[in-house]
Amino acid sequence: MDVAVAAQMVFGILGGLAIFLLGMKNMSEGMQAVAGRRIRRAIKAVTNNRLVACGVGTGVTCVIQSSSVTTVMTVGMVSAGLMTLHQAIGIILGANIGTTITGWILAMKIGKYGLAILGVSAFFFLFAKRDRVRYTAMLFLGLGMVFYGLQLMETGFQPLRDMPEFKAWFSRFQADSYFGVLECVLVGAVLTAIVQSSSATVGITMGLASTGLISFPTAAALVLGENIGTTITAYLASIGGSVDARRASFAHIMVNVLGVAWITAVFPYYLTSLQWTVTWAAGTDPGTMVLENGVETFPYIAKGIALAHTGFNVVNVILFLPLIGLLARFLQWMVPDKTHKEIPHLRYLDIRMLSAPAIGIEQSMKEIHKMAEGVEKMLNWLKLSLQDDQVDEVRERKLFHREEVLDVVQKEIVEFLSHMLSGTVPQEVMDSARRQFRMADEYESISDYAADLLKLRLKIRKNALELSDPARKELLDLHDHVYDYVRFVNEGVRDEEAGILSKAYSLSDQITRLVKEYRNRHLARVSSGEASAQKSLVFTDMLNGYRRIRDHALNIAEVAAGQK
Repeated sequence: MDVAVAAQMVFGILGGLAIFLLGMKNMSEGMQAVAGRRIRRAIKAVTNNRLVACGVGTGVTCVIQSSSVTTVMTVGMVSAGLMTLHQAIGIILGANIGTTITGWILAMKIGKYGLAILGVSAFFFLFAKRDRVRYTAMLFLGLGMVFYGLQLMETGFQPLRDMPEFKAWFSRFQADSYFGVLECVLVGAVLTAIVQSSSATVGITMGLASTGLISFPTAAALVLGENIGTTITAYLASIGGSVDARRASFAHIMVNVLGVAWITAVFPYYLTSLQWTVTWAAGTDPGTMVLENGVETFPYIAKGIALAHTGFNVVNVILFLPLIGLLARFLQWMVPDKTHKEIPHLRYLDIRMLSAPAIGIEQSMKEIHKMAEGVEKMLNWLKLSLQDDQVDEVRERKLFHREEVLDVVQKEIVEFLSHMLSGTVPQEVMDSARRQFRMADEYESISDYAADLLKLRLKIRKNALELSDPARKELLDLHDHVYDYVRFVNEGVRDEEAGILSKAYSLSDQITRLVKEYRNRHLARVSSGEASAQKSLVFTDMLNGYRRIRDHALNIAEVAAGQK
């Protein structure tokens, strides 16, 4: 073969594959940006009902056009404890069906319009001002790249048909016997494990089959192997995760491997049913050759490949769906619980979620809610220290430790959101991330002031400057008001109450009046000699500490209401 022709062929295939993969990425990100709210609602709707979980997995994968993203996201949610193993298996089964829609998109014979779709959508993506228009254009930009990349691959494969050595090499992979089918399955599995995209390998298979380099039976067997190869992504995602995350990844492997095992045993009958269906629908066998502009093509084989992909996954899901409980129990036996308790660090933040910003922003918000719970606990411990004259070193260490933990949590939330915003995210996610930046900072500040108040309490005890009964009652009353205020704001954040602000302002003014009143009372006690000047400084500092906690809680309410 001429070197120039060989180079053109190699660059055409590699370039087509690169454009195809980039197109799949743009389609996925565009879909997530346009349908982010629907995805979040779908994930929240997941219950232990296996049909609902399967439907959600199918729907979400159809939307984001990537079973890898769905399974990785599912493994991440299981690792965070947000989803049970039963729910995860249902979603993974649904994702196996949802991913087959890509094959049908590729089977649509509009590849020649790929450049036109790409060009028009790129124009809107570059110049449209509205986010929804831009991300919709991004979706079609990816679609155009997928079609154009597939066309480049098909064109690159065409010269191979005239090369005896390549035809002889490809002829080695023929699904004309049981071991031949297994050999094709292995090739498909290895190729998909390397590329880590079953959509890409299905596209390559269609390109090879459309040019006549491989037969329809061989293509169907390759597709079966591609269903095994795609499980590597979820397995890699489970490394370092919880026990249930590893169980979920093994569930994906087992379902696909066992499915391929039984269907290869009846492969001739399965192949006959596929050929009959395509012949009935299209009026001709999928292996029919047609001359287009003097070039031999197989226009119906892509539909047959898409049908092989869908048929296998639909039948496999029907078989395994009733067995979810049994499969979960087997996995619990195969991957036993650890002998020591798993203590996840920042359980809701997982780098796996960065591939799905619509879900990732929800997970970081759950970590904000954990910060809110943390400051409530700190304020409870602080009240006990104000009430008790006895030293409780364990409780005091817990409060100081929680303040250090919240410092780390705030830092990691900021890092997680910063990495997320470095990618392509819709304006809605960007606005939510900015609000979360602010709330994480405010909660961390509240924890700092709670720790400072405990230090002041310890200073009083250490220097034998015990407060008078009136002063202690005033501090405890102010503490209760501030604690109730923080709880009110936290509930508003958790429930996403838009009307939180008017009541927040009213309660804030009430606390301000209390601080002024108790300060004046204390100054009167100092003037009358009931309190020393040193006690006065500590008491005033504590009043200021509670006022600052109120200020930060009010800032959180304003952020939650969209005012800051």
